[in-house]
Amino acid sequence: MKKIVECVPNFSEGRNMETIETIAEAIRKTPGCSLLDVDPGKSTNRTVYTFVGEPEAVVEGALASARVARERIDMRTHTGEHHRMGAMDVCPFIPVANVTMEECVEISKEFGRRAGEELGIPIYLYEESATQEYRRKLPQIREGQYEAVKDRIVMPEWKPDFGPAKFIPEWGATVTGARFFLIAYNVNLLSTPNQAHRIALNLREAGRGPEEPGQFKEVKGMGWYVADYNLAQVTVNLNNYLVTPPHILYEAVRDEAAKLKIGVTGSEIVGVVPLDAILQAADYYIEKEGLFVLDEDQKVRLAVERLGLNSVAPFDPKEKIIEYIIQEEPDEPLASLSLRGFIEEVANRSSAPGGGSASAAIAAMGAGLGAMVAKLTLGVRKFEELDGKMRELVPPLHEAAHALIPMIDADTNAFTDYVDALGLPKETDEEKAYRAAQLQEGLKKAIEVPLSTMTLGDQAWDAMIEVAEYGNIASKSDVEVGARALEMGIWGAYKNVVINMGDITDETYKKETLATAEAIKDRAAAMCKTVLDILDNRSA
Repeated sequence: MKKIVECVPNFSEGRNMETIETIAEAIRKTPGCSLLDVDPGKSTNRTVYTFVGEPEAVVEGALASARVARERIDMRTHTGEHHRMGAMDVCPFIPVANVTMEECVEISKEFGRRAGEELGIPIYLYEESATQEYRRKLPQIREGQYEAVKDRIVMPEWKPDFGPAKFIPEWGATVTGARFFLIAYNVNLLSTPNQAHRIALNLREAGRGPEEPGQFKEVKGMGWYVADYNLAQVTVNLNNYLVTPPHILYEAVRDEAAKLKIGVTGSEIVGVVPLDAILQAADYYIEKEGLFVLDEDQKVRLAVERLGLNSVAPFDPKEKIIEYIIQEEPDEPLASLSLRGFIEEVANRSSAPGGGSASAAIAAMGAGLGAMVAKLTLGVRKFEELDGKMRELVPPLHEAAHALIPMIDADTNAFTDYVDALGLPKETDEEKAYRAAQLQEGLKKAIEVPLSTMTLGDQAWDAMIEVAEYGNIASKSDVEVGARALEMGIWGAYKNVVINMGDITDETYKKETLATAEAIKDRAAAMCKTVLDILDNRSA
C-alpha cells in the first residue's frame, strides 16, 4: 500500500494573499503532493498549509514552498500575534499511513539537510527528530522568538542542526522534525464558556497545574464560546490519538457534562483526520453496544453519528478523512470489469488473463457464497439462537472473499518481472549471471502470487464447514456451490504454482514450496468433502 506522510508547514505571512497563493501553488505543482488545506490568519500574520504525499514527494513539496518563502517573506518587517522565529517557522512531518515515525524522522532530516544546503538557512530539529533533549520542544527552540535568534544562534549550544550558524535577518530560523498526527477536536456544549473551560481543565493533561493534573495524556485544551454556533465548546488538541483518541475524549466530556447537568450536542473535527481514528471510534461503539458492522463505509457512518460530527457543519468523509481525500482507484483493470467483460477477456485470443486469474475469481466467489449464507442466516428470527455463531462466521468468509479479488489482477501481472528479465543483456558472463538471477526472481514472484491465492482461500474453510453445519438449510445448494468453487479455485492456483516451478533452480525452495502448496490443495479437497457430507446428512 502507498505510504502517506502529512506535512504542515507554518509560514510567517497571513496578509499578503499573493504570497500565500504562490506558496500554495508551489505545493500544488509538486508531483505526488496533494494540498489539503490553506489556513491564513491576519491577526497572527501566519498561514498554515496542510499537504500529503509519499515520502519523497513531501520533501520536494516542503522545499518548493520554502523556496518561495525565501524570495517573498522578509522577517525584518514581520509583526503578528503568533510566536514565530522564521519565515518558514516550523515544518513538521507526520506519519499517516504505512509509514513509521522513524521514517518520518529521516524525512525531516533529509528536508533539513537540503534546505540548509540549497537555501542557506538555519534548521533546527525538534520532537522525535531532536538531537538534544533541551531543545526537543518548539517553545524551547523558539524562546525569545525571531528577535532572539541573532544572539542565540552563535552560541555553541544553539548551533543549528543544518545550515549556517549565523543570523539571516530576512529569514530567521526554521524548525523541522517528526511528530505524531495532531487532531484538532471540539465537543459542543449547551453551557456557558466557564462551564466548558471547567470541563477542559478536568480533562487536559496539564489540568489546573502540577498539583492537580487532568485525566488524559497528550491533550491540550480549554473552554470557549463560539458565537457562530451559539454554543460553548471544549476545544482540544489531541497530540497523539493513539494515547487519547477522539471518542474517549468525547465520552469523558459527556460524563463531565452529565455531572453539571449540561447538554452535549455532538462534536467537530477541525481540518482533516486519519481513517484509523474514525475506525477506532467505530470499533469502540460496536463493542460497547454489541453491534455487528463489517463494511468500512458503515463503520465510518457509525462513528460520525455517535460522535455527532455533523452537528455544526457537514462531515463529508471524502473531504475530511485523509486516506479518502487522496485515494486513487485501485489498479485492478480485470477485477473492475463487469462479469461479462471479465469472461469475454478470459475468452479472448491471448494468454492473459488465464487460469490463475480465473482461479482467484472462482475462489473469491466460493468464499463469497459462504459469507452470503451466513449473512442470510444472521438476524432471521427463526435462527435467532444462531446469531452469535453467525457473527463469528461472517468475518473470515467476508474477508477472504474481498482479499481474493486483488489476486485476479495480481496473477496476470505476476510475470511482469520475468518478462522484463528476458530483455536483459546477455553478452558478458556478468550480464548472463545477472539475467539468470533476475529470471529466477521473476519466476518466484509468479509462484508466490498463486500460492497467496491458495493461502487466502484456505483461511475460509473452517468457517465454511460451520456454515454448512449451522447455516440456513434453505441455502444448502449455495454452500455446496461455494465449497466446490473454493476447492476449484485453490486447485487451479496450485496448478499455476506447479507449472511455474519447472525452471526453478533452487531445489530447497522448490521442495518446500511444493510441499506447502500440496498440503493446502489436499486440505481443500478434504474440507470440501466434509462440507458436502455435512449438507448431505442435514435435513430441513
